[in-house]
Amino acid sequence: MQVRVDITLKTGVLDPQGEAVHHALGTLGFDGVNSVRQGKVILLDLAETDPAKAEADVAAMCEKLLANTVIENYAITVL
Repeated sequence: MQVRVDITLKTGVLDPQGEAVHHALGTLGFDGVNSVRQGKVILLDLAETDPAKAEADVAAMCEKLLANTVIENYAITVL
């Protein structure tokens, strides 16, 4: 079973990479971009066949390792 985890910084946490991309886009002439927030995507291929169990397992993975829950949010999508 494929699972996608989208990890983004929480609102209010400074995003220097996003700011750098925003600045670069402006330099390249893309002036209509108001802001950029950068995150990461993790794709997992699990042996689990029960979607609810897979989501619960991945949530535990996020809480323990994949996301820094102090400054990051995560969203899980079972594909």
